[in-house]
Amino acid sequence: MNMIKPSLVVAALSLLSPVLVSAQSLTPLQQSVQNVMGMDHRTEAELARDADRDPMAALDFIGLEDDMTVIEFLPAGQAYYTKILGPVLRDKGHLYSVDNANTFGNWGDWTKADMFAMTHQVTIENNYNSAEGRYVPGDINFGVASADMFLHFREYHNFNEADNNRVNAEVFDTLKSGGTYVVVDHTRRHMQEETGTLGRREDPVDVILQVQAAGFVLDRASDMFFQESDDLTQEVGQIPNMTDRFFLVFKKP
Repeated sequence: MNMIKPSLVVAALSLLSPVLVSAQSLTPLQQSVQNVMGMDHRTEAELARDADRDPMAALDFIGLEDDMTVIEFLPAGQAYYTKILGPVLRDKGHLYSVDNANTFGNWGDWTKADMFAMTHQVTIENNYNSAEGRYVPGDINFGVASADMFLHFREYHNFNEADNNRVNAEVFDTLKSGGTYVVVDHTRRHMQEETGTLGRREDPVDVILQVQAAGFVLDRASDMFFQESDDLTQEVGQIPNMTDRFFLVFKKP
């Protein structure tokens, strides 16, 4: 009978161990996110975005838990995070997706699946002002009196300062004490003048000051979306790779 040399066994295990350790080290929330990312309701376009959005790491960094009430502001037509958060929060939590009627009308049949039973569509007016090149929200209503977390992903740049202040104030009133306010957006250099080319970028220092003025405290920031190849001078749609993005997490005292 042939015997396998112990040295070969050790070598084989050494190759497998990183995979095993990686799988075993995932938290239940990370495992849940990973499972949802592989489900059939996600499109090829969404799968292609996973590399630069890294939702498992991002949601872990902000401290998402599966029993939270979460507000997602303006998920837009792609509904990238809605399709991940809805199933993750299905059993213990709630997801309130806030956008205009046209967005929800274009989402399609995936919203009818049982995994989105706790995903609630909250319709608001949010019209584009072509003269200003920005959206103008109407009455701000998040559909819930109290929430644990508010997600503002790559949409802060779409509003002028006055409307951002309105949104920030409503977020503060809606979140529980200790609640989390997350802002991710495309970076503009501090104090750089806004132009048409840079209209979809935000000065992170301005964002911090505006959100703090609403009563929030900056809790932490991440460089996971830092992109050195983005020189911050081009329109975000012209960036061949991932844009440079700031990632801020605020807390309500």
